[in-house]
Amino acid sequence: MTDSPLACEALVVGYGGRALLPPITVAFGRGEFWAVVGRNGSGKTTWFKTMLGLMRPLSGQVSAQGARLSYVPQRTGYDDLWPVTAGDVVAMGLERGGSFFRPGPRLGVADALAAVGATELGGRPFRALSEGQKQRVLLARVVASRADVVFLDEPTAAMDSVAEEEALTLLDDVRKRFGTTIVVVSHFLGVAREHADRVLFVDRPAQAVVVGTPDDVFTHPIFQSRYGRLAEPAHA
Repeated sequence: MTDSPLACEALVVGYGGRALLPPITVAFGRGEFWAVVGRNGSGKTTWFKTMLGLMRPLSGQVSAQGARLSYVPQRTGYDDLWPVTAGDVVAMGLERGGSFFRPGPRLGVADALAAVGATELGGRPFRALSEGQKQRVLLARVVASRADVVFLDEPTAAMDSVAEEEALTLLDDVRKRFGTTIVVVSHFLGVAREHADRVLFVDRPAQAVVVGTPDDVFTHPIFQSRYGRLAEPAHA
């Protein structure tokens, strides 16, 4: 795939030399929305960390081709006792080094907050924001860095249904406006069903990896065997 900012080829992930899943080959297209699904212990987090360079692959490779990668962890990864403003959180994304943010054109803090409809939050304490507002600020940090690919780990896990839908709609808007590739690791099938262009389903017990459109994956026999009626559309 020529317009792919990130890909993995025959990637084998695991611990202590023991593979968790079969080799995974996938290319993420520019501006696509991906959902990575599977039950607890299925290998999602291990694959996630390997793609981000936090773990070494057992074999195979990850190719970023100079793409800027960004990581938005679960909200529980942030200490609410840390006295920083929302604007400070966005600025941290501009200043940090390491493998998540690579040099490239960036937006200022104010412009990034405006891009996600969070201008009024800039001076407020981050810890005082609602879960939905906090997620907007974290996405503003991503926008400021102009990342090519954004990995989000259970981004709506602590939200109510209204905030969850707002966050997912915002993600959709960010990828359409900026051509950002979105990769969401989630337990919620609705993320894949309602928002994803492509789905990566991993299942350790069956040693299965299924990649395709939501319809392709949701109708796959192994997916059906794991989720049953939960895989059916809400209106069914």
